[in-house]
Formats: sequence, structure tokens, C-alpha cells
Amino acid sequence: MAASFSFDVVSEFDRQELVNALDQATREIQSRYDLKDTKTTLELSEDTITVSTDSQFTLEAVHNLLNMKAAKRNLSLKIFEYGKVESSSGNRVRQEITLRKGISQEIAKQISKLIRDEFNKVQPSIQGDSVRVSAKAKDDLQAVMQRLKQEELPVALQFTNYR
Repeated sequence: MAASFSFDVVSEFDRQELVNALDQATREIQSRYDLKDTKTTLELSEDTITVSTDSQFTLEAVHNLLNMKAAKRNLSLKIFEYGKVESSSGNRVRQEITLRKGISQEIAKQISKLIRDEFNKVQPSIQGDSVRVSAKAKDDLQAVMQRLKQEELPVALQFTNYR
């Protein structure tokens, strides 16, 4: 009986790295000249970040700062899904940034169709919010990984449980 190898395609992020990136962004907001007196706050909940600030202009500056800090901590910028900007009390604005985690059914189907079409010795199977890919040869699995890295998908992909 031939051994079978597999790995999982998932979309996750390191929460501690996100917390560290938010802490760094908050510190820089408090010390930067253009953002110091804006009373900007970044609040992290289970699956959202709420940004509250003075104006649309400072909100854009906070986005750039947050993206820069996340990128330095090896977090994909695809985990941020920016909601619509709401005006809150006074002239202030609020925005919720949803944190993407997991692969949706549509994207999982897209990934498994791509694998089935291009690799005939590899079997993908959708398991909840991840895709398990199995084959008899490790080389086939590595070819699938390389191909998925080239694909432009709206979620960040990681490969786990490689055995």
C-alpha cells in the first residue's frame, strides 16, 4: 500500500502579532504630530477593529499606518475588510474593520476546481473553512502549493499539517 501525503489550505492570522501591530500603531498615533490631537482610538474585539477619529483625512492616515505596522509583522493585508465610514457624535467618524479568517465556501470551491483542473494526481476536499489536499507524491503537493501562491485570491492562504 502506497503512503498518501496531504496538507491543509487555510486562511488564518497570528492574533498576537495583530495585537502587537495595533499597539505599535496606537503608540505612533499618540506621538505623531499630525495625529496627536485627533483623539483617535483603535479598539480590537473578537473579530473586528473599530477606528474612531476626527475626519476622513486622519482615517486614511490611520489606515496607512495600520497597513504598514501589519506588513512589518508579516500579517497579510488581505485579513482587513474595511467597512463603510459612519459619522458619529460631533464631526467624528467611525469605521469597523472586519478581520477575515477562514476560507468561504465559494473560494474553497474555486481552489478545489483549480486543483482538479490542473493536477490530475491530486485530490482536494473541502473541510469546513479549509481545503485538504492529498496525493501519493510530495512533489505533486509542492507543485500545488506553488500554483496556489501564484493565484490572486481575496484571502491570505497558509499551508498547514504538511505530512
